[in-house]
Amino acid sequence: MERAIRFYKNAKHEWYADIPEWGGDIADLQMVEGADELLNWIAFSGTECKLLMADDRIDGAELLELVYTREENLGGGGDYLLEKFRGEFKHHKLWLCKVTEFVFKQLPERIYFKEIG
Repeated sequence: MERAIRFYKNAKHEWYADIPEWGGDIADLQMVEGADELLNWIAFSGTECKLLMADDRIDGAELLELVYTREENLGGGGDYLLEKFRGEFKHHKLWLCKVTEFVFKQLPERIYFKEIG
């Protein structure tokens, strides 16, 4: 499954995913625990970016690998590892919440992503 998602930074410099069909709390769409740092790398000094994300390989994409599935009382979702980013070793850990399961209909073992226009 592939999905294009826009991410934006609000006036308080907090990152959010723009998922119009999400029926839950807007706070659930906030990118925290390392995901915000990754978006800062992608967007440089910008306030938004758009990513093509998929649970199957995409040419030229970066790779997040699931290392831990969190229990619901720990926020659900999963902890992912970004080993390399744009060819540079990072070993960056980040958390993607239960919204990931909403988007992909599951918690993917691997998430491929790349910036699109």
